[in-house]
Amino acid sequence: MMRPSNSLKPALDAIGTAMDQRFDRLLPVPTDGRARLFKGMRHAVIGGGKRMRPLLVVASCDLFHVDRERALRVAVAIECVHVYSLIHDDLPCMDDDDLRRGKPTVHKAFDEATAVLAGDSLHALAFEVLADPATHGDPAARAELVLELARASGPAGMAGGQMMDLAATENDFDLGETTRLQQLKTGALIGFCLEAGAIMGRIPEQARTPLRGYARDLGLAFQIADDLLDVEGDAGKTGKAVHKDAEQGKATFVSLLGVDRAKTQAAMLIDQAIDHLHGYGAEADLLRAIARFAIEREF
Repeated sequence: MMRPSNSLKPALDAIGTAMDQRFDRLLPVPTDGRARLFKGMRHAVIGGGKRMRPLLVVASCDLFHVDRERALRVAVAIECVHVYSLIHDDLPCMDDDDLRRGKPTVHKAFDEATAVLAGDSLHALAFEVLADPATHGDPAARAELVLELARASGPAGMAGGQMMDLAATENDFDLGETTRLQQLKTGALIGFCLEAGAIMGRIPEQARTPLRGYARDLGLAFQIADDLLDVEGDAGKTGKAVHKDAEQGKATFVSLLGVDRAKTQAAMLIDQAIDHLHGYGAEADLLRAIARFAIEREF
C-alpha cells in the first residue's frame, strides 16, 4: 500500500492540527477530582489517528459552502463519538488492546474505570457540541444533526456493528453477514459525515442520494483496507496491533475473499464512490482524494 498522495497530506495535517487545537480548548484539566478523567480524555483525542471522519465532514460541508468554523464543530462531534468507541472497544471486555494511535490505550495509560468514563464523557460531549447554537443558527438543523448522529452511533449503527463483531468470534459469518456488520460498525459513522454536510447546507433529502452512495462504497472499501492492514500491515505504522483477526478466528473480507480479490473489490468500490460525485466539480476534489487515500494508506 502506498503513502497518502501529496494532494491529501496538507488536508490531513490541517485537520489533525485543527482537532488538536479544539480539543485542547474544550478539555482544560480541572484542579478537582475530575482531573484524571480529563487527562484520560485528552490522552485519547489529542495527537495521532488519521482524522478521516473529521476530514470527511469538512469535505462534505465544503460542497455546500458551509462556514469552516461551524463545519469544524461537527467534525469535533464525530471525532468524539469515534474516539469514545475506540476507548470502549479497546477494553478487556471487548477487543482487549494495549495500543491505539501509537500509544497505550486509555485503560492501560490510566485504568479501566477512567477509560469507561472518558468514553462516556466524549459521547456526551459530541451531542453537547452539536446542540449548541454556535454549530448552526437553525435549530431544525441542529436537531437533525443530533438525530442522525444518534442513529449512526447506536444499535442501528456503530454499537450494533460492534455487537455483531463480538459475535463474529463465535460464529462463522459469511460475506453477506460480514458486509452488514461493517456497514453498521464502520459505514454508519462515515455515512453521517456525508449527511452532515447536506444537513449543514440545508440540502433536501432527494438531493442527498449521491452522497449516500459515496459514503456506502467508501465505508466498505475503508474496512477492506483495514482488514488488509491487519494481514499485511506494520504495527509501527498502523499504531495498533496487527494480525488480531486471524488470531481470533474472525471472518473478515480478506479471510473470505483472499488478499488479491479483496484488493480488487476495494479498488472497484472506490471507483464507484468517486463516480457518485460526477455531478460535482472541483468542490468535490477533496472527497475524491479521500476515497483514493482510503485504499492507499499504510495506517
